[in-house]
Amino acid sequence: MHGFFRIILFCVSCAALTACTLPRGAAIQSEITRNKNAEDAPFSVVPINRENIASLREWPVTGWAGHYHWFSNPRGPKSNLIRTGDRIDLVIWDNQQNSLLTSAEQKSVEMTGLTVSSTGTIFVPYLNEVPVRGKTPEAARDRIASDLELVVPAAQVQLSVSPGPDNSIDAVRGFASPGTYPLPNRNYSLLSLISAAGGISESLQNPLVRVIREGKTFEIRADTLFERASTNVVMRGGDKIIVEEDERYFVALGATGTETIVPFNRERITAIEALALLGGISDNRANPQGVLILREYSGKQLRTDGSGPDKRQVVFTIDLTSADGLFAANKFQVNPRDLVVATESPVNSVRTVFGLIGAAVGVSRAVTGD
Repeated sequence: MHGFFRIILFCVSCAALTACTLPRGAAIQSEITRNKNAEDAPFSVVPINRENIASLREWPVTGWAGHYHWFSNPRGPKSNLIRTGDRIDLVIWDNQQNSLLTSAEQKSVEMTGLTVSSTGTIFVPYLNEVPVRGKTPEAARDRIASDLELVVPAAQVQLSVSPGPDNSIDAVRGFASPGTYPLPNRNYSLLSLISAAGGISESLQNPLVRVIREGKTFEIRADTLFERASTNVVMRGGDKIIVEEDERYFVALGATGTETIVPFNRERITAIEALALLGGISDNRANPQGVLILREYSGKQLRTDGSGPDKRQVVFTIDLTSADGLFAANKFQVNPRDLVVATESPVNSVRTVFGLIGAAVGVSRAVTGD
């Protein structure tokens, strides 16, 4: 029996001396936030609660711009705008006996296939070069009719537009059938192009659609584009469309459902949604009062007035055992490249100690034959 108690005493002593190094799968919260109150601590610890969540949501965004840049007026004007390379067909009626444009037998004249030049004009007899680029067909017709009044006072003008051969769109990559597609009309939309190109490649996860237009880049997540009719932008000649995977991610470690790199499956993810993507936290290992989000800010993002972080490294803490913590976490945005850590419960060390004691008891009984 004395040997039995000596074994137990030895196990307890070892466990007490090496509690912080007992076998476990994650750090304890106090280990990560140790020395948080020291003046020279390289990080600050900020609890997430309903008292400060409103101000935290105003802190600078890390990892990306905080939103995708899309067209402010995706649909554009309802009427088609004339562009360089378009073909203009004109029919001019004039009932005057001594008309400069028509004959006595034929009271109308047709001018077909007038190509809009690189300077945005078409040639009309007696008017020379008439600017039409950027105008709607109705506005271009009114301009021509107004200019004709000086030479043909009673003329009536009919104008029609056909998109020119240079008006095409490049579906660069990320499509089942990438290639160059001509604009069949001025109301041709982005979704129509995606359909014509065979749809977005099924190999892409969380696809992001980019439109390059006139040296500017616009981007939107494909799921948002499909869900919101107002985002379906009208295409223009020269547009280049690229579809690729959304590269934003956060990292999950500790006593979560999984330890991995987690891609963003939507434009914004809250802390609660991030935990749901991980399958929650481990029921047997995790400390529900010790969920941490580690984030690093740039030097330009630091603030001294409380409107942002005062140190580049910040550890945000979440308490999942209170309604206050849960409500606040459901409004706190996870940023790309954040590190989400579910710390391990200190109780696990106690369980390990008792496990060692149980193992020792088994060994002792085997030795003594009890």
